[in-house]
Amino acid sequence: MKPPLKIAIAGLGTVGGGVVALLRRNAALLERHAGRKLELVGVSARDRKRDRGIDLGGVAWHDDPVAMAAAPGIDVVVELIGGSDGAAAKVVTAALEKSRHVVTANKALLAHHGTELALLAESKGVTLAFEAAVAGGIPILKALREGLGANRILRVCGILNGTCNYILTQMRETRRDFAAVLAEAQSLGYAETDPSFDIDGIDTAHKLALLAAVAFGSAVDFAGVHVEGIRHVSALDIDFAQDLGYRIKLLGLARMTEHGLEQRVHPCMVPLAAPLARVEGVHNAVMVEADFAGTVTLEGRGAGAEPTASAVVADILDIATGRGAPGFALPASVLARQPSAPIARHRGAYYVRLMVVDRPGVIADITAAFRDESVSMEQMLQRGRRPGEAVPIVLTTHETEEAAMLRAMARIEALNTVLEKPRTIRVENL
Repeated sequence: MKPPLKIAIAGLGTVGGGVVALLRRNAALLERHAGRKLELVGVSARDRKRDRGIDLGGVAWHDDPVAMAAAPGIDVVVELIGGSDGAAAKVVTAALEKSRHVVTANKALLAHHGTELALLAESKGVTLAFEAAVAGGIPILKALREGLGANRILRVCGILNGTCNYILTQMRETRRDFAAVLAEAQSLGYAETDPSFDIDGIDTAHKLALLAAVAFGSAVDFAGVHVEGIRHVSALDIDFAQDLGYRIKLLGLARMTEHGLEQRVHPCMVPLAAPLARVEGVHNAVMVEADFAGTVTLEGRGAGAEPTASAVVADILDIATGRGAPGFALPASVLARQPSAPIARHRGAYYVRLMVVDRPGVIADITAAFRDESVSMEQMLQRGRRPGEAVPIVLTTHETEEAAMLRAMARIEALNTVLEKPRTIRVENL
C-alpha cells in the first residue's frame, strides 16, 4: 500500500469542521477508494480554544496557517479560510511554492487569481483543485472536465446561490415582498447580516467565472461578468411571471458568441416547464448544453458543511489516487484570453413592468418607443382600469438586441405618464 497522504487544513469554520468530520467518519471507506490512508496531520484556525464538536486528537495545531502550509511532512493543503486576498491567498501561494497540492472552496480567491495560481501549480507539478468552489456538493466541474470532456460546450447556466433562490421561492410561495423575506432568511441563518455579497449577485458571479473558464477553456475573467442582483424584484413581478408562464430565478449564464465570451448574472424569467424553474429553496442546479451529449442538468445542495465537505474530500481522493487533472480542464499555460462580449450586444427577449397613469394615448406612446427601436412586442397585460390613476402594465418582447432595448426604455422612462423607473427582466428560454 502507498504511504499515507498527509493533509493539513487551514480554516475550521462550518466547512472545515465538515471536512474533519468526513475524514474521521468515513476513514475506512476513503482508504479503500484511495488505496492509502488519508491522514489529517495539521490544522490552523483563529481560536484554538473554541469547541467545534470535532475530533482533533493527534493533529498538530498551527497558529500561523501560512507557516503550516510551508511546513515539512504535508502533501495536501486544504484552504477554507475564504476571501479573495489576505491569509487565504498567502496560504495557497505558500503551499504551491513548496510543491504541495492545494484543495480549496474559495471561489472569490480563484475568480480574482485563479489563472495565475493555476500557472504556479503547473510550474511546480502539483494540483490546484476547487470542486467545492462552485455549487457545493454538485460535481459540476468534474462533469465538465471528464464526463463531458469530449464535447464542445455551447452554454452553461445555473442557480448558483442558495440564499437568492430561497428568497425568490419564499416571495412566490408566501406572496411577501423582498425586504420581509430577506429579514426572515437572515433570522434563519440562510442570509448573512450583510447579505449584499449574495443578493447583489457577486457570489454567483465568482462561481460563474470559474464555470465559464472550465467550460470554454478560457482564462478566468471575473471582470468580464455582467452582474445584477435581486433587490429590485418585487412580489408584483413574481405574480406577473406566474401569469405569463414563468418563474423568476437568479441565474449565472455563459456562452461563446461572435462578440466573445458572454458571462451574465441577473434575474431571469424561466419557463415553468424548464428544469431550473422547479429548483426551489436553498438548492442549486447547473444546466450544460453540449454538442454531442445534449442538455445535462445537475441539482443538489449548493452550500453547507456536508455537501461542501463532500466536494473537498472528493478532490483529495483524486489527488491520493493520482487522478488530479488540471483544475481548469486544460493546462493553465494554454487557457485562452477570450474577449468579453459586451452586454449591449446580448440578444434576447425581455419582460417589462411599467407603472403608468391610466389615460388615453399611454399605450400608443409606449409602442411608438419600441417601434422606433425595432423592438417587437409579444404580449401585454393590464390588470383592471383606474382612469387617471396609476396602473401596472406588463409586456414581453420578442428577441432583440440589448442596446436597442435600453434606448427604448430610456425614452419610455422619460414619458410624463410613466411614474416609476421601468423594471426589466431578461427572458431565458431554457
